[in-house]
Amino acid sequence: MNAPEKIAPGASSAPSCDSPAERYVNRELSWLSFNRRVLAESENTRYPLLERLRFLSISASNLDEFTMVRIAGLEGQMQRGIETTGIDGRSPRQQLDAIREQVIAVEERQQASLQELRGLLREEGILIADIAELDEDQQAWLETYFTTDIMPLITPQAIDPAHPFPFVQNMGMGALFRLKRAKPKLDLMEMVLIPSAAPRFVRVPGEQAVYVAIEKLIVHYAREIFPGFKILGDGMFRVLRDSDIEVEDEAEDLVRYYRSAIQRRRRGRAVLLELDDECDAQAEALLREEFNVDSAMVIKSGGMLGLRELSAICREPRPDLKFPPFSPRFPERILEHDGDCFSAIKAKDIVIHHPYESFEVVVDFLRQAATDPNVVSIKQTLYRAGDQSPVIAALIDAAQNGKAVTAVVELKARFDEERNIRWASELERAGVQVIYGFMELKTHAKVSLVVRREEDGYRTYCHFGTGNYHPINAKIYTDLSFFTADPALGRDAAKLFNYVTGYVEPRGVEKIAVSPLNLSERLFELIDREIAHARAGKPAGIWVKLNSLTNRPMIDKLYEASQAGVEIRMVIRGICSLRAGLPGLSENIQVKSIIGRFLEHSRIWCFANGKDLPSRQAEVFITSADAMSRNLDRRVEVLVPVTNKTVHDQVLGQVMLANMLDTEQSWELYPNGQYERMRDDGPEDANGFNCHHYFMSNPSLSGRGAALEAGAVPRLKLKDQDRA
Repeated sequence: MNAPEKIAPGASSAPSCDSPAERYVNRELSWLSFNRRVLAESENTRYPLLERLRFLSISASNLDEFTMVRIAGLEGQMQRGIETTGIDGRSPRQQLDAIREQVIAVEERQQASLQELRGLLREEGILIADIAELDEDQQAWLETYFTTDIMPLITPQAIDPAHPFPFVQNMGMGALFRLKRAKPKLDLMEMVLIPSAAPRFVRVPGEQAVYVAIEKLIVHYAREIFPGFKILGDGMFRVLRDSDIEVEDEAEDLVRYYRSAIQRRRRGRAVLLELDDECDAQAEALLREEFNVDSAMVIKSGGMLGLRELSAICREPRPDLKFPPFSPRFPERILEHDGDCFSAIKAKDIVIHHPYESFEVVVDFLRQAATDPNVVSIKQTLYRAGDQSPVIAALIDAAQNGKAVTAVVELKARFDEERNIRWASELERAGVQVIYGFMELKTHAKVSLVVRREEDGYRTYCHFGTGNYHPINAKIYTDLSFFTADPALGRDAAKLFNYVTGYVEPRGVEKIAVSPLNLSERLFELIDREIAHARAGKPAGIWVKLNSLTNRPMIDKLYEASQAGVEIRMVIRGICSLRAGLPGLSENIQVKSIIGRFLEHSRIWCFANGKDLPSRQAEVFITSADAMSRNLDRRVEVLVPVTNKTVHDQVLGQVMLANMLDTEQSWELYPNGQYERMRDDGPEDANGFNCHHYFMSNPSLSGRGAALEAGAVPRLKLKDQDRA
């Protein structure tokens, strides 16, 4: 890893630490930096073309959510006169000014990436085409398709005193047409909204993959929509609205409140208006007036609107233009027990590393619990579960089989509220006791608890996860699923559920820590211990893997540890408000972000505990919480120690160490808040290390089973220069 005091290209010197702006990185600007790293993968020539297109789609989807939530939130603060500053001391207005400039730059870079990818995909026989460039047969098919499949779905709407401006839903796209008719003389403006039920991209039949955007069909065949009119001008537009939901303390029925709030969100205040750069001037003026959007958040694009939907083209069956297929392994330890999850867990703790190991283990754990006559109760948290959820199905089966099943369903999971309301209704109909948790806190902890009647009494089996019970996410998110029959952890998990379901604050907790009660305090205690070791001249170190780090007290505590001489190495995928490598403040802190085929999502803390990392003496924890104020102060989260030797070795000496060693997918954070790739694009580096490739190629330690004794899992080592 590069020396932490190194300054990124273009930076004259490390900033001082006299002001918040010099000490911290603004949260929103750090997020935009993260999304630029995602966008950079669409430009990564080492990736197959359709995967590059997928990264472009992800970047666009990310930017949409950022606009609908973060920008909308700052604008809401301004409208209400709230002057709360960001961690770097910027006011809402100052943050918005900086954000808007960068959002426009990112949009322009996205369009440039699309233009390049369109040319490269064309060479491979995949066209994202304009209608004019197609041959006569293709155009004839499109015209027929438009008449038979699109025309019945669209509804032209006149805009005049008798026909007010129609409602356009969030992320809605449409076209405005300025029309003229001679007899009888009539000038008017008409809107055609793109129907949400129609495919965004139409694939023209044929061996060659030819895709045409539906909005191009509507503009091209507008004369069929408006016979007898002369089309004087047109323009495409797309609108994003405020999509946050604030829970009111006086809400009497949370489900009813969210049902109405979801409807209000669809009609939220317009935050961003996107226009094509050839939009008719009168149409543009009308759109600006009707949406009442600040002119600074009107973006005119010379390319395509709504790039998030390019993901549809990525489904084209061209394996040669995608990553090689990967099938997750099923842990041999479970198979050694004939697939009996309880028997395997009772014998020894096990951790499943997704997506390299199958999410089916989690599902099988619950399915087995649902049908096992000795299982008497199941308790389960649900934050995100997906559309077709085998976890929900298992809980329903368990209830129908007479088990006592409790599900804590979090209605406040952003953009999953509607789905979670539906799941809650289905669970209740099946006889599951559904709990919605706290009004003011989100239940974000990922916990399953199964109580089973056995020969020597009742035994509790637990699952603690760093990610959601979501079968699709589990194929692309790197997460840990920790299974244990440790009686102390079982007792702690039961107290956690009692806290959420009955507001009974847990006392006498033996191993876990829970936010907002004591999780951050526990981490501070562990960091303080490392500070004491460093001051006593003992080895002192902290390894951390998180999605985001924005909590100011946590950052300040890490700065304190760095100043004491604690060596801190962090893998922070997304937002990082800490400045790494600042002389006198954070010169002992190194931060990098890993962006690659899989989305880094697991959250892990490791403390040296008097020995050089990695070592058996180190204390290792997995958690559902990022180091953000919302996680530490406003959510129910859990921090779980990992003590079993094999699981400890896997999490520390395999998962964390591989992340530390990665160079091929890593971006290093510099003191000026900017990131640089740890290696350049181009041919594979013989000395490079790709942690995703390592995990795809090697079984996990705790999942390997009896074969582990044969030394079948290559052990990683930290090189001397990596310790520097």
